[in-house]
Amino acid sequence: MHVHINTAWESRSWIWFGFEVAVLLAFGGSGLAQQAILSPSAGATPFVEFRAPAGAETMFPHSENHRWWISGQMNFIFQAHSPFHADYSGKNSLSPRYEKATSRVMTLFTGVLINNSTELLVDIEEAGGTGLTDGLGVAGAPNLDVVRNPCLSKAPYLGRGILHKVFGLSKDRVVNDRNALSLFDELPRRRLEIRFGKFSMPDFFDVNLVGSDTHLQFANWSVDSNGAYDYTADTRGYTVGLIADYEDRNWGLRFGEALMPSVANGMDLVWRPWQVHAENFEYELRRSVIPKRSGVFRVLAFTNYANMGIYRDAVAQFDKGLVSVPDITNHSWHITRKYGFGANVEQQLTRNLTAFGRFGWNNGKTESFAFTEIDQTFAGGLGVYGSTWHRRHDRAGLAIVSNAISKDHQRYLAKGGHGFIIGDGALNYGRENIVETYYTAHIWRGVYIAPGLQHIVNPGYNRDRGPVLVPSFRLHLEY
Repeated sequence: MHVHINTAWESRSWIWFGFEVAVLLAFGGSGLAQQAILSPSAGATPFVEFRAPAGAETMFPHSENHRWWISGQMNFIFQAHSPFHADYSGKNSLSPRYEKATSRVMTLFTGVLINNSTELLVDIEEAGGTGLTDGLGVAGAPNLDVVRNPCLSKAPYLGRGILHKVFGLSKDRVVNDRNALSLFDELPRRRLEIRFGKFSMPDFFDVNLVGSDTHLQFANWSVDSNGAYDYTADTRGYTVGLIADYEDRNWGLRFGEALMPSVANGMDLVWRPWQVHAENFEYELRRSVIPKRSGVFRVLAFTNYANMGIYRDAVAQFDKGLVSVPDITNHSWHITRKYGFGANVEQQLTRNLTAFGRFGWNNGKTESFAFTEIDQTFAGGLGVYGSTWHRRHDRAGLAIVSNAISKDHQRYLAKGGHGFIIGDGALNYGRENIVETYYTAHIWRGVYIAPGLQHIVNPGYNRDRGPVLVPSFRLHLEY
């Protein structure tokens, strides 16, 4: 989708962002809180995307109790793939020729505690570079940092702007590990949290401590997130809405209401929530099946209402000769519903080894609209911390994921249709199976490097293409 770019502003974007980083460097040691992974069993607020392991090194020392927050990160991912077999290619196919690409995401996190129960969080972000074939051709795309519209401006933009209010429902309190999405050093054990503003749904839903972070963990879309969870988002992954989160000692229940984009993978949100909207529900139980080890089980449900096409209708238009190829967007404005469910489990096996798993399903009849083109997914893997071999800031992981689409979705692609991620012009259907592994090594205060490897079988669900081997190298800086 083409968007208007202010060239004068864009030409100054790097200067502006450099100034923000300079401010971060100048004041980084003057009272900043350290990011940390939160233990769900401790009743802390979950924090997903930009986090470091407990005790992780940052470039500057951070305060534990300052009312202001300022921190930042830079993430660079280089990926490539060698030539692979392809009987044919279409509009949205992963290129079968050798490719290489580098993406970047840079974020400045800021926040202020207004009082002991209210805070304001504002994050400025810049994303650029490219992905392999501009992020097309694989439903479980290999790099979650890639912005799916190469025409977007490279100027810095508002990533998050959240007003967060906590209502205490008990007198006893728990320690909260301060992070960029929660500056409180302690919280009521039983509480209601309200968040309003601009955010990303996976900041608070489908959290997983082993597979949710492209900065220090896995990079694949369907490993770091539930692939069948078509969570509402604009092209950059953000939406505007409200989240209510009730937390008790061993369980939590959250609800989110947010705006939907106007078109699939669109940048513009529809500001008519009485027509176009998304609901998200999640129940979280913090309980382990192994004595003296932590464990979490989450159940997710979502419904989306938007101007989405129906695969069966698009195929019927083609069969009647009304269009030359099936086109899921060839319909008048009308509101349809997409819904789905998910399960998310993590279980600590030893002090430094944790297993995780996800299952996801959506109805698959309505157009894939916001995240990616996956209607069913199974994922599982292991994450291990380097304390086992006396490198406590290192980590490594191995994950396997199997993605699928509905019969209606298969017929649409087989007859030549395409979505916003995949479409080879034809389809010899097979499940898309992916294996990913990585090793993140701490080099120096706040500097991490991570070689990784992904093996993708049936990219875009097509047995006539692949398999594809994708090596990667990541540089991550944590301030």
